Amino acid sequence: MATSRDEATVGVRTVVVPAAGMGTRFLPATKTVPKELLPVVDTPGIELIAQEAAAVGAQRLAVITAPSKQEVLRHFDTFPELVEMLRARGKDEQADKVERANQLIAPIAIEQAKPLGLGHAVSLAEPVLDADEDAFAVMLPDDIVLPATVLEDMARVRAAKGGSVLCAFEVSREETFNYGVFDVEDTEDELVKKVVGMVEKPEPDQAPSNLVATGRYLLDRKIFAALRQITPGKGGELQLTDAIDKLIAAGEPVHVVVHRGKRHDLGNPGGYIPACVDFGLHDPVYGPALYKSLKAIMTAFEAETR
Repeated sequence: MATSRDEATVGVRTVVVPAAGMGTRFLPATKTVPKELLPVVDTPGIELIAQEAAAVGAQRLAVITAPSKQEVLRHFDTFPELVEMLRARGKDEQADKVERANQLIAPIAIEQAKPLGLGHAVSLAEPVLDADEDAFAVMLPDDIVLPATVLEDMARVRAAKGGSVLCAFEVSREETFNYGVFDVEDTEDELVKKVVGMVEKPEPDQAPSNLVATGRYLLDRKIFAALRQITPGKGGELQLTDAIDKLIAAGEPVHVVVHRGKRHDLGNPGGYIPACVDFGLHDPVYGPALYKSLKAIMTAFEAETR
């Protein structure tokens, strides 16, 4: 799956980040702090997404946000007084961290008045694309995909096969009811599959495969026409899955890249906590001490629960 930077950056100018959700699974913390700003060690999830987008050459981060969540965009401001104070105190490393988000990528705020589904959120990004922009990426801030190189592989597949390319992970059959599941055909590359259909959260015995959608999409601009054709589903929401099905039905190529790395779900405490542990263990400053602490915690826990 190797690729060059020139190949990888083709067609990835704008990354759309749907971030209008209320973060109810993190209440009460998210009463005042947007879920996307909760730190993974010391870096908010939205900044990890921005880093990944910038690494593949994207120029714009189009953040779909709710009227009450403007703090998410404010994270990308400059904070000159804070930086000046830190540098005056000799805390250059912390000052660099404060400045980092502003220097990564140009953020654009797109307001979603009501949470009407992922399909609706993506549709709002159409006006920010350049006229010659044939494709764009969607990155869900709840999903951290490691290593953060999957968009490069997806861009390579689009360059070769056209159309839209999605990221897929393998899960057990028992887990398929939690995901959108791909119905696929093999290609000459075992890690690239042609998508012939998608099923949203099927029962395990009805799932067409064990390949499920995760939060990385490289979408052909034709997705906007498909989004205008779909109707609201459960909860009155417009589903991106339904629009992708429209593309498939129209004969447009849709493929998935099967990613064999790791994925963390920052959308709920059960996924967020392991993400913090994983990132913490790999942190050169905090990792060694955290490793010792975790071993001690586990030893004590096992003694308590015998």
